[in-house]
Amino acid sequence: MKNRFLSCLLATLFVLSASAEVKYVFYFIGDGMGVNQINVTETYLAALKGKIGIEPICMSSLPVVGMVNTYSATNGVTDSAAGGTALATGKKTKNGAIGVLKDLETPCTSIAAWAQKAGKAVGVATTVSITHATPASFYGHQPRRQMYYELGQDLCKSGYDFFAGSDFNKPYTKEGEPSLHEQAQAAGYTIVKGYKEYQKKGRKADKLILLQSDEKNKKLNSEQLPYALDQDKNDLTLEQIVRAGINFLTSKQKDGFFFAIEGGMIDWACHRNDIGNCINEVLDMDKAVKVAYEFYQQHPDETIIVISADHETGGLVMGTGPYELRTDLLKYQRHSIDELKWILREQYKKSPKKFTWTAVEKQLREQMGFGAGIRLKDEQQERLQKKWKDIENAIAEANGDAESKAVRDRINDLCETTKHIISEVAMISWASGGHSNGYVPVYAVGPGTEVFQGRIDNIEIAPAMGRIAGYPVEE
Repeated sequence: MKNRFLSCLLATLFVLSASAEVKYVFYFIGDGMGVNQINVTETYLAALKGKIGIEPICMSSLPVVGMVNTYSATNGVTDSAAGGTALATGKKTKNGAIGVLKDLETPCTSIAAWAQKAGKAVGVATTVSITHATPASFYGHQPRRQMYYELGQDLCKSGYDFFAGSDFNKPYTKEGEPSLHEQAQAAGYTIVKGYKEYQKKGRKADKLILLQSDEKNKKLNSEQLPYALDQDKNDLTLEQIVRAGINFLTSKQKDGFFFAIEGGMIDWACHRNDIGNCINEVLDMDKAVKVAYEFYQQHPDETIIVISADHETGGLVMGTGPYELRTDLLKYQRHSIDELKWILREQYKKSPKKFTWTAVEKQLREQMGFGAGIRLKDEQQERLQKKWKDIENAIAEANGDAESKAVRDRINDLCETTKHIISEVAMISWASGGHSNGYVPVYAVGPGTEVFQGRIDNIEIAPAMGRIAGYPVEE
């Protein structure tokens, strides 16, 4: 008991001493990023070098490490709304609720609002929609996460300095009312599309919203940036968003900044049990962490970086029975499973008569490594052939219809089988396509962050960060 009292006293002293120094706060959230998502990424990197073990990434190499409970106020397994609210506000709530207590009425303020009240510049960024559950937890107060239009209005009212992501989700859903883009502009926000446009037009804005191109939003329904595996050179990336955010927030001539950043599609990849995609999303977020760490190295006495997750997704396990792994084979996966579906559907749409097993097999070889680095078992090959027979039957019934829904659905089924086979050859297993109550990590660096060591609850993170930075924390 005496030792615990001394530990708590020392932690309090650390926080009190840090609060006078810390001006810059980075808060990274890997949506769906449990401890095994980190482990499989580091194991994969080691396997690429021919080693058994791990090759540490930046975030997990930070000096402070802990593990976090994620249950919500009403469920043993949280969703992203309740998980995001806990991480942003220090309050547990009902699954599905954003920025309100479990009564669905009482608002709870976030660390971003505390930072704003303390005179800091504030930024919120994500790889998905800026009105998605996790980013919305930092500014929104709604009983249901699906209230995207209302959350967009909350964003406009927040007055935060910088937002970034794919776009607003469903910005036109209120009939007869102005779009969320129009409301944001009326609230003083300049909207720019892409990193190059930010560099040309964004730096002099009073308040800024950085989105991706209209072309990408049309393809991806405004809901996400392209997966890291699917990016081309013109795509907006999380690394660019963090660079733009730092540049913009430091230009505001305020007393430091608070910057919340979500790697939102780790979760999406894991919902799909798409293991190669999952690893590349973790690495993509780690690139953004490196940008923040570069900033920390320039301001080590004034900066903290805290990294955690709202929950684990998929029940990811490294191993399927035999005491071995083949994560090195994941290097052959060149696109997400979602992109593979799109590639094959477009190939059929452009030329139904030329859509043959030979054409599909060629794509599986080029995009997934099947037959070119990955040798399939007879049973796995037979499963793919069976799915192709289903496609053939659907094509025959479609009678040349390039828009056939039945053909598209059967192509999707083949790609689903493909992703299961990829996990099998790497010896990765999944418990589900949903969330789990597995521990998530917390990593940190900077003055006062020693308080995040050990096992903590997700509602402890935001208040502790706020105290370290000297914000007016609302208990």
